[in-house]
Amino acid sequence: MKKSLFAFLLCTFGIVYGQSVINVRYNLLIGTYTTPTSKDGIWVYEFNTLTGDFIYRSKTKDIESPSYLDISKDGRFVYSVNEVKTGGVSSFTFNSLKGELTFINRVSSGGDGPCYVTVDDKNKFVFAGNYGSGSLCAIPLKQDGSLGNEIQIIKQEESSIDKEIHSGSHVHSTVLSPDNRFLFTPNLGTDRIYIYSFDNKKPKEPLSPFNPSFISVKPGSGPRHFTFHPEGKYAYLIQEKGCAITVFGYIDGKLTEIQSVTMLSPDYTGKVGAADIHISSDGMFLYGSNRGDANEIVIYSIGPDGRLTYTGRQPALGKTPRNFIISPSGTFLLVANQGSNEVVIFKRDVKSGFLTPTDKRIKVERPVCLKFVPM
Repeated sequence: MKKSLFAFLLCTFGIVYGQSVINVRYNLLIGTYTTPTSKDGIWVYEFNTLTGDFIYRSKTKDIESPSYLDISKDGRFVYSVNEVKTGGVSSFTFNSLKGELTFINRVSSGGDGPCYVTVDDKNKFVFAGNYGSGSLCAIPLKQDGSLGNEIQIIKQEESSIDKEIHSGSHVHSTVLSPDNRFLFTPNLGTDRIYIYSFDNKKPKEPLSPFNPSFISVKPGSGPRHFTFHPEGKYAYLIQEKGCAITVFGYIDGKLTEIQSVTMLSPDYTGKVGAADIHISSDGMFLYGSNRGDANEIVIYSIGPDGRLTYTGRQPALGKTPRNFIISPSGTFLLVANQGSNEVVIFKRDVKSGFLTPTDKRIKVERPVCLKFVPM
């Protein structure tokens, strides 16, 4: 009887390998766009990383468009943008055992239409990018996870852009370097990645321009999301308008371009809208989402030198694949199809990188962002 109970507990909560335990059950948090009649903004599900099964747990109420989310390193706090014209950032405590969020407070993001939020590793600051007004902000955090009011706001002025394609400065993401020392902010409107030094010991102005303060990419390409290789030696930028991925060598805040690859097939003629980018935890594969008429996930293998080689593409099985995430086990990839109101679950082959439909879907209105938190 005792052996049966032990086996059940291992199956339910984790798998033991030698001295370590690999979690099986995770909380899956889904950020969404709300409407005037429906403000159930953040949904929480239990996700099984062995089977791909899911169970509804909870949702927030009366939170305006908590579209993009980030989680404190200890999993205790959740931060969301409020992607509306009078932009804001909201904080929540998170009970991972119950899967419940409790609202703490909301402050202004210092601009319009914030679309991305990041919390630093020490839980000292939250950074948000304001797409509408082309600015970013650094918001201090208190020990209880609440957001402070002394906000540093940095405006990224319109400069060196193709005015026929872009209408102005649009900060699209705020990404910290692996060592938590630098902040990178791709700007879709200026075709630049701005670089800032970050010092969490400066409560009023933690960000200062790095030297060089930015790196430019192809005019009209529209820089969007940005990620680092697990080894920290390479960084990757997905470009919304150009529908391409640029590879950079990285060392101590400095980026050096080494490759750029298209996400489009040679015969493709439809609308494009590249969106999100992620790398598998083993550093072997990179994935990028393309909206427009393509509605697909494009797959690349990553070489020892950081360069990309096209591997394949998988239809998203829905409309507008905005954001996606690889499960902590590496065996599933979940796609938030904003336009068809569902999160589609794919099985992922860790050796080939290929994706296979599972016929499992989470129905939720206008999903934007997916995050896993251990239970």
